[in-house]
Amino acid sequence: MSASVECIRDIGTAWKVIETAFSVTPTTGLRKDSNTTASATQSTLTTSMELQSALELLINHGVGHIIEEWFLEELRVHLQCRVAPVFTAHFNKELPPDTSVASYMCEVIQELYDSLAPYVLKLKQLEDLVNLYQIPTADNTDYSAVKNSTPTAKVSLLERAQTLFKAVLLPRYQLPERLYALVKRFYSAAMQVHHAIDDAVDKENDEEAGEGIRCLGCSSDADDCSCSNLTLAFRQINQQLYELDLLERFAGEAVTSVIHEKICSHVQHSCKGNFEVSYLRSLEHWLETKVVRWLSEVYRGSDACPRYSDPHVAASVEVYESRLHHLLYETYAAVRMEQLFNIIIEYPESEPAMLDLRRCLEKTNLRSQLVKSLKTALETRLLHPGVNTTDILTAYISGIRALRTLDPTGVILELVCEPVRKYLRTRDDTVRCIVSSLTDDSSGELADELIRGEPLLLEDSCQGEDDMFNWETWFPDPVDADPTKTSQSRRSSDIISMLVNIYGSKELFVNEYRTLLADRILSQFNYDTDKEIRYLELLKLRFGDSQLHYCEVMLKDVVDSKRMNALIHNAKLLGHQQMDPPINAMTLSAQFWPSFREDKLELPESIKRSLDSYTRNFETLKGNRTLCWKPHLGLVNLEIELKDRKVPVICSPVHATIIMHFQEQCSWTVDELSAVMHVPVSVLRRKITFWQSQGLLKEEKTDSFILIEEGESLSVPVRNVIDNRSLRGIVEKYVSPSRLLQC
Repeated sequence: MSASVECIRDIGTAWKVIETAFSVTPTTGLRKDSNTTASATQSTLTTSMELQSALELLINHGVGHIIEEWFLEELRVHLQCRVAPVFTAHFNKELPPDTSVASYMCEVIQELYDSLAPYVLKLKQLEDLVNLYQIPTADNTDYSAVKNSTPTAKVSLLERAQTLFKAVLLPRYQLPERLYALVKRFYSAAMQVHHAIDDAVDKENDEEAGEGIRCLGCSSDADDCSCSNLTLAFRQINQQLYELDLLERFAGEAVTSVIHEKICSHVQHSCKGNFEVSYLRSLEHWLETKVVRWLSEVYRGSDACPRYSDPHVAASVEVYESRLHHLLYETYAAVRMEQLFNIIIEYPESEPAMLDLRRCLEKTNLRSQLVKSLKTALETRLLHPGVNTTDILTAYISGIRALRTLDPTGVILELVCEPVRKYLRTRDDTVRCIVSSLTDDSSGELADELIRGEPLLLEDSCQGEDDMFNWETWFPDPVDADPTKTSQSRRSSDIISMLVNIYGSKELFVNEYRTLLADRILSQFNYDTDKEIRYLELLKLRFGDSQLHYCEVMLKDVVDSKRMNALIHNAKLLGHQQMDPPINAMTLSAQFWPSFREDKLELPESIKRSLDSYTRNFETLKGNRTLCWKPHLGLVNLEIELKDRKVPVICSPVHATIIMHFQEQCSWTVDELSAVMHVPVSVLRRKITFWQSQGLLKEEKTDSFILIEEGESLSVPVRNVIDNRSLRGIVEKYVSPSRLLQC
């Protein structure tokens, strides 16, 4: 052994050898001089032998384990006193003018890397010696004497040093505000350049990129494009931070924020306001080919980088990718939830958007947020006095269809639409609007539902049914489902059943249809019942025959009235009495029709004589049956003959009685007409305005009216015109004074 090795006899000398071998000066590793390299090569063998002797001596004396601790302490002091102050000082001042973010970041990270690279080199050398000479460390523990214990994995010296880098240089996981802003700005620019390059590759003949004045990547003039410099800086900074194990701590939060903002802006730009196209698959493709690819370049680098094949980094990127997909689903769902009210209103054209949202709900936990958001939108935009009942029902029907597509279990529909159901119950015209839509060809949706002919499924009828009848396809209801209601009632109720379930009773709807049918028959005053019979048969499939028996009788009365009028007007009838003016009556069975409002009206004598003649003709045909007239109901077809013109008018019996009294005298006061007609003064004033609007009556003084014989009258729309001067009356049919006849 050489003399230099033989002289290492004490621990002090051995430790000096260790300090000399592993100490790092501030300039060590930054540059290499050719002269010092030659001299270092000549003394390599001697230094190695001295180092070996010093290590053996320290190990033999039981102090070998302090070598690593000493080195890490030296590293900590160097970091705290020299590296950290310089590093943080760069981010406590404003960015120098005329300096790009990329060049500044590149300079700062390069300086940090040069300061720590010598220590990384010495760390690797020391770790090799520790493994070669089996130098004990502070982590080594003799577990042989401890039974049933498992030793923890030994942390390498390099890993401990990298932990020290993060603890001293970036003591908090969240970067300081100014540093974070700078890092985010750099990575945002890098992502923009990356996407611009990808777009240019996808479009080989991209005229916009080739002929544009400004670069789409760096937003600089095309002649001063800095995309290549920024890309090089991006790769260099990521590689250096990776080698120091600072990449995640330094850039992780900024990269996540940049990606999140990019996803949000892309989703908003791509699909907001358009509901007729499915965007989710194209967004997933964009995420995988653009965003995840850029993320992989941040953490793994290009294919040629050594870290690209690092399994730990690859696994981390894969986990990150799944999180990004989840973020994409959440972002898309949030955008669609903001527009969900409009999507529902535009359904079924918006079905692709609803199906996309359904996929997102399956992959996220946003059901409760969606229910809350949609409830708020409905209460704000729909459930208030400014919206008429028909529009509310239209939106409710669209909501039923759309939310069934979104959630086939019907739970979201049940939760969201309960406030709509409660609000509709407070409106007086809800039942009327529903029934009108059911029997109106122009409404479309409900009329189509009625044609399907499915029986009603009321909520009470499903409470005891067994949901396990088809157990092979059974799925449990979501956790937010109402346990008091069965799954079958949510899944199988059609739209009409759900509308009826607003009140939970068939009788309300049958009675309303009965009233509506009476209004239609009496307002149209014709005998064509084919369309009404068709609706009645369809409604019987829904509500049952017994519920609609009264309506059947009402339509039968119309047919009988047509036949009766033909018989009564037959001059060959035995005992026939002439009627002037002629009468066509609608004869109704009192017990089957809705009750009519009782208004008093004294008709002119000529009209009463015609009504009496009609009654006697009826009694001649029907034996012991008679008629009770409702003089205030019906239509009168008049032709008013004046000095210079004839005016055809169709009006109510009250209006006809008013104008007919002016045949007797040309001037009447309201009080005089009220006494003759038995009509209240307030009602007469309203009715007379009709003749004033036609230019036939004029108020000469307060409550005194005269007939205008000459002058131009206003044109009057004529509807349901039949023979001139014929009155149509509405009557109720009675049999004997003691009982009603069942028809």
